[in-house]
Order: sequence, then C-alpha cells, then structure tokens
Amino acid sequence: MSAPGGVEQGTRESVPVRYRARAEYDGTEFAGFQVQPGARTVQGALEAALAHLSGGIRQPVDGAGRTDAGVHAEGQVIAFTYSGRLSAAGLAEALNGLLPPDVAIRDLRRAARGFHPRYAARFREYRYTVWNGPRSPLRERTALWMRTRLDTDSMAQAAQAFVGRHDFSAFGGADPQPVRNVVHVRVRREGHLVTIDVRADAFLRGMVRRMVAALLEVGRGKMESTAVAAALADRRPAFGGVAAPAKGLSLRRVVLGRRPGRASGEHEER
Repeated sequence: MSAPGGVEQGTRESVPVRYRARAEYDGTEFAGFQVQPGARTVQGALEAALAHLSGGIRQPVDGAGRTDAGVHAEGQVIAFTYSGRLSAAGLAEALNGLLPPDVAIRDLRRAARGFHPRYAARFREYRYTVWNGPRSPLRERTALWMRTRLDTDSMAQAAQAFVGRHDFSAFGGADPQPVRNVVHVRVRREGHLVTIDVRADAFLRGMVRRMVAALLEVGRGKMESTAVAAALADRRPAFGGVAAPAKGLSLRRVVLGRRPGRASGEHEER
C-alpha cells in the first residue's frame, strides 16, 4: 500500500528492491546504450537519473541489448536495484521526470532478486525501417531513405537463407561463438514504408545491419537472392562487411524466459 506522493508505507530506505522496466529511446544523439567514458549514452542517462533519487549513489542499470550509436529502442528491457522509499508508480514517474526527452521508461515492476535482462532474454527482435518514397523529413531520424523502389518479394525470398541455426561469421563481428539461431526474418511493405524484422536468440556485433545491407542490394536488383545464402556459407565477411546505417534500426521487443545453451559471452547488435 502506498501513501500519498508515491511513498510505500512500511518500506525502509535501506531495503534494496530489484526492478525491471521497458525503455524507449531515440538513439540519434547517443553513443550507444553502454556507458563509455566521455560519451553520452542511454545507460549513463538512466544511471544519472536513478542516482538523483538515491542520494547521489550510482547504481548500475542493466540492459537486454547493447545497442550501438544511432540505434533506437522501443522494447529495451532494463533492470536496476533501488533502496529508496518511492513506490513503483512513484519511482517511474520520478525517473521519467528526470530523464532527457529522448529516453523514457514504462511498465516498471518488481523483479526477482538477481534478475538480469541480458541473461533472461529468450529472444530479441530488431526492426529495420526503410522509407522507400519521396523524401520525408519526419522520418529522417528513424528510417533509411531509399528513392529507388525495392523489390520486397525478392528480399523476402533471400531473407529465408538467414532462418535457422547458422554460423553468422560472414554477417557479424569476430566472435569465438558465432553460431546464432534466427527464428524468423520478415520483409513487409505498407505503401512507401518497408520494414525488415529479425528475431533471434542473440546477435553478433553488427549482425542485423549487415544482413539488411545484403537484402537491400537484392531489393535494388544489384544482387541475386541466392548470393545471400552463398555468402552465409562462405563465412568470410560478406560483401566487404558493409552495414546499413544505424538510424533505421530499433530494438523492437525482448522476449523473456529460459533459454537452454546460453553463451555467457553473447554480444548484441551494435
């Protein structure tokens, strides 16, 4: 039961409580999610706001995915420990009041002790957005503009090569454990808007944007759809390691749950 002002009755300030929430952010002006010295990051903004409510004591904020500079999120899952007296509702309101305009949290709730979203994530889903029509200033920050009409049917056909459990060395940064399980890749068009959704258990560094870059070449008619499967099997950096711009990518959803065989060193899209 909470008292007026969002203070939870009977809760002592010294009792730590683990919380989880969903975070939404426009990544345009961030150097990524993860804290970096001298750089503006999403994690840094969240931790600064939390410290303001914790007597200046900085608590780590953990995320399910370490998005890179310019990458957005609407379904990032975060977790942190809080020892103050605010209720969950009061804490959420206070944090959102302190966070900068390009970050917000929602669905704040208590979590199990020791909960870490990175290791609790069963699947992660990213969406890449392409504006395939006349120039649109309103979509400049969150979509890649391509004037040439894309053949989305060919892109969808080529995308099926990624589905399944594969060694994704050709489409990701170097990793001692490059095998990932891609559950689905969906390419859709609605008018001028083209979206590419990719869901997997985990991702190599840069993996989604490199996959998208290949699919865009297919869509432009610059490459046969069969070239994607051949590049994946080759395992060398595909098509010179080219990656689609970060601004079109967003961490759309994180599905929580136990996942067998999880690798402790998994990377996320950067």
